[in-house]
Amino acid sequence: MGCLEKLPYEVIQRNSSFKEAREYVEKNIKEYYEVPPGYKIFDVYIIGVPPIKVGIDGDSVIFPYTKPCHGTFLVRVKEAHDEIKRLRKK
Repeated sequence: MGCLEKLPYEVIQRNSSFKEAREYVEKNIKEYYEVPPGYKIFDVYIIGVPPIKVGIDGDSVIFPYTKPCHGTFLVRVKEAHDEIKRLRKK
């Protein structure tokens, strides 16, 4: 499993539910995509309750990230050009 700590990320929401993360993306991000649980992004796997929404905002990707024993966070990773291309192709 990859490590989010190695990426230029920012936490948008801490200790959020999957529903809260999804609703934030739907309300605040114009471009977003639905991905299945287990979708691999930045060498980390997204886990959660579907539907899982991943947003694109400029050169950033916004997605829910669950860290075992710490909870679920909604994070923004900047300079995500390759992942944005991959999401849009899907």
